[in-house]
Amino acid sequence: MRILLENFTKRFGNTTVINEMTLEIDSGEMLALLGPSGCGKSTTLFAICGIHQVSGGRILFGDREVTDTTAQSRNVGVVFQNYALYPHMDVYENIAFPLTIRKRKKKDIEREVHAIAELVHIPELLKRKPAQLSGGQQQRVALARALIRKPDVLLLDEPLANLDAKLRLEMRSEIRRIQQETGITAILVTHDQVEAMSMCDRIAIMKDGKILQIDTPTGMYANPKNEFVAGFLGNPPIAFLEGSAKNGHCALANTDISLPLPLHLGDLNSDHPIKLGIRPELVGNKGSSEISGTVSFIETQGRENLYDITLANGSVIRSIQHVRDDIKLGDKITWPIDCSKMLIFDNDGNRL
Repeated sequence: MRILLENFTKRFGNTTVINEMTLEIDSGEMLALLGPSGCGKSTTLFAICGIHQVSGGRILFGDREVTDTTAQSRNVGVVFQNYALYPHMDVYENIAFPLTIRKRKKKDIEREVHAIAELVHIPELLKRKPAQLSGGQQQRVALARALIRKPDVLLLDEPLANLDAKLRLEMRSEIRRIQQETGITAILVTHDQVEAMSMCDRIAIMKDGKILQIDTPTGMYANPKNEFVAGFLGNPPIAFLEGSAKNGHCALANTDISLPLPLHLGDLNSDHPIKLGIRPELVGNKGSSEISGTVSFIETQGRENLYDITLANGSVIRSIQHVRDDIKLGDKITWPIDCSKMLIFDNDGNRL
């Protein structure tokens, strides 16, 4: 089911949260609405499912306009952060509830509950109450309840926020597997860039009620449109260094370090102020240039270590490498840097 938000506007009183936003989600794809708290991503989700009435524009499911229809008539499945299971019902009754209120035949309900329980891997839990389930099990029940109605669209509002790290990893792959097996169009609301990048076909990054960029996870990581997008994607995060362009190089502020700019930026005006974006994988592994500094922090991550390198002007860059026994806190280092993949921004944060 293709979804189109056309010039979507949402106001709360005199406050305009989203103004004339247009967004299209392709049939069968999973799209992430990614951004910080207050950017408008949940507001957008609630408008799609019918919880919020729109203040302007229109919403289409396929060729059918649903702008003014009720939530019940949109055939949307929603999984909320707190799962919203009925505590007095067992798992079977919770999953069956959407079919029960539709007055489906008992035999049909039983068949479909067992089928969806198999899909989400919880057939042995059907007689338990929600209080007897772990967070991951409750999440699967909520997902099964949303899917059993065979919705045209699946909406996921921070569904993994209440899970521990191991369960989040497991449920990321499970939700993606189920979405791909069913072929359902899905929208994930999250502030976690790892969730967005690992689960979704495309990402829409939002800020202040606007979509800054829509792209595939790899496309957006490699080619962010601006400094905000570059800073929001990537773990460990990107480091930004201020400098000025001169003769095809960037002279870092208050240092004697000069790094070559990518070839397409060789004609920048002399002393043009710019900002470099350097991701951790570009430092300490390979490259035709070098950068020097002091190891100011080491974080062990198992098979890899994250190193913070403080430069002469106090700026910090990061390097992620396989564990090295020859590097200690306080060491002076000179490491290779791959300048060809640096990201360059102007003073307003726009990509050059």
